[in-house]
Amino acid sequence: MKNLKYIFFSSVALAFVACNDIEDVDMSDVDVVEQLPELTSGSADFSNYVSLGNSLTAGFTDNALFQAGQTNSLPNLLSQKFALVGGGDFSQPLTSDNFGGLAVAGNRIQDPRLVFGGAGPVPLESVIGPVTVSTDIVLNNPAGPFNNLGVPGAKSFHLLAPGYGNLANLEAGLANPYFVRMTGATPNASVLELAVVQAPSFFSLWGGENDVLGFALSGGDGTNPITPVSGAPGVGFDGTYGALIASLTAGGAKGVVANIPNVLKIPHFTTVPHNPLDPTNESFGPLIPTLNGIFGQLNQVYAFLGVPERSIEFSTSAASEVVIRDEELTDISAQIEGVLNASPTFPVFVQSFGLPAQAAPLVANLLGSAYGQTREATVDDLFVLPSSTIIGTVNTVSVAALMGLGLSQELAGQFSVEGITFPLADKWVLLPSEQAEIADATASFNAIIAATASQAGLALVDTNGLLDQLANGGITSGDFTLTANLVTGSAFSLDGVHPTARGYALIANEFMKAIDATYGSNFEDSGNLLNVGNYPTNYSPALQ
Repeated sequence: MKNLKYIFFSSVALAFVACNDIEDVDMSDVDVVEQLPELTSGSADFSNYVSLGNSLTAGFTDNALFQAGQTNSLPNLLSQKFALVGGGDFSQPLTSDNFGGLAVAGNRIQDPRLVFGGAGPVPLESVIGPVTVSTDIVLNNPAGPFNNLGVPGAKSFHLLAPGYGNLANLEAGLANPYFVRMTGATPNASVLELAVVQAPSFFSLWGGENDVLGFALSGGDGTNPITPVSGAPGVGFDGTYGALIASLTAGGAKGVVANIPNVLKIPHFTTVPHNPLDPTNESFGPLIPTLNGIFGQLNQVYAFLGVPERSIEFSTSAASEVVIRDEELTDISAQIEGVLNASPTFPVFVQSFGLPAQAAPLVANLLGSAYGQTREATVDDLFVLPSSTIIGTVNTVSVAALMGLGLSQELAGQFSVEGITFPLADKWVLLPSEQAEIADATASFNAIIAATASQAGLALVDTNGLLDQLANGGITSGDFTLTANLVTGSAFSLDGVHPTARGYALIANEFMKAIDATYGSNFEDSGNLLNVGNYPTNYSPALQ
């Protein structure tokens, strides 16, 4: 099928004004340079700053963790400003290179980063060729302690979990390879314990995104459930978040926390349209009459069964919707099979595929199984970014299964095209009902974060509101406007989930503004916010 196209636009405007003679100068137009106040930390003590969180804290970008991304991580950017008013050194568990990826004793478990391939995100190795992933959690872990305790993939309760950084627990799925790199001689220490033992004077906590994001990234297919709102520490979000804040503030530390952005507005879920099937595409357009003939038979069955809204028809003049499996629909597989078997003309239809009439019951069963819970997508459905590489491809598992039932390889392939003759599985699409689950959980989690922060007297960053602005017109910072569009928006990296370096700089400014408001510092008024234009929106494939 036609690939999605992403185009990067950039523009530079230069204006020159010259005055040749003193008479040309109108002093009323001369700006008076305002004397900015001296930077102060207010009541905050940044001498020992520790950050906790997930990939958004670690500096994950372009679907990988690598040195350049870590250098431009949110807490590292903050630490550079904190250093101007008494902040100390800030240590991070740096990876071994700028390729990205992870290995275990030489075996790759995480691929290198994405890069811009001219039309959209592509794997680094597709541009520069094979690379060796040198960040190996068995062979070359760095020595701590680390001020940046952001662990990619961690949910809120993982920050409390003992053994989450123990290599021995990795095979059982109870450990996180990124955290294995941080635990050193204390493999069973939790993220929280590694933070508290450093006696931080100031901390940041941005966590909870993965408690809903994991569900969203899996298309809500049930393999990665949303964290329960209520429950004991390590189980429910409220108990876990309360325990984290209580421990971090027990020694008198001040801090800043951030709420959870609405993940449904990030480009990972807003880039792939519900109707990507282009009739001008030579791999699809010529097949439309045949496809409509096949689905015409099925549509008659839908009408007979009283569900005409499930009909499937592709347009020859406009983009068409993909076909999806919707588990919210009543499964009418058996009814479809029964109607087809009762039709005296169905065997003739089966023969049109080159099959014997005796195969009619088999084909009726296959059609019933395939289309018993399906419909065309609507604008209310959201598709995960990787679906763009799946739609229109042949599902080889389906082909093998159909060939096992006696269909030829060619015919099996024709009935196994993702999103066309083979309905997209739940993992590729977020249904409206699944979106509602995400929205409800996010609202509940954010209410808990706000209440806990208020009770503890902590600064609170509204990253949820920040994403709303990015998604609705964008945010202008200095000479740059950032939006939530993939590639062209500058705020989100090529994975559609994590910020670019420029996006992290924008968020760092919001953290400093919140710190100013709570602790009386003056990063903003003293002119010490970050210039987002100093930070890149993508990294060159040549960066190693």
